[in-house]
Amino acid sequence: MIFGLVQILLFQCLGELVSKFLLPTLPGPVIGLILLVLWLALRKGVNAELAMVADGFSQYLGLLFVPAAVGVVLFLPQLKANALAIISALIGSVVLTIASSALVARFLSKKEAHE
Repeated sequence: MIFGLVQILLFQCLGELVSKFLLPTLPGPVIGLILLVLWLALRKGVNAELAMVADGFSQYLGLLFVPAAVGVVLFLPQLKANALAIISALIGSVVLTIASSALVARFLSKKEAHE
């Protein structure tokens, strides 16, 4: 289990270093996650220690919603005052996401059909 945690922390540190010196616009943990995924793809699998740590972390992912819920309750008056703008932004972003995903899927399916 310690080895799995060390792997996660190592890739997060690598991501922080890359973020600090090469890509300052991207967060270090995101870069570290990408590096970890690439490393696991090269190894063609996840070792048992890393899988055990990931399973342990996934049990507590619900706790990450607590600060967001507190923020919603704290800023409820501002959310009510700007409800129309927030709802229209959410609907617009969902529509744009679905449309862009459909365009990418169409482009990739045409490319795959030609091969």
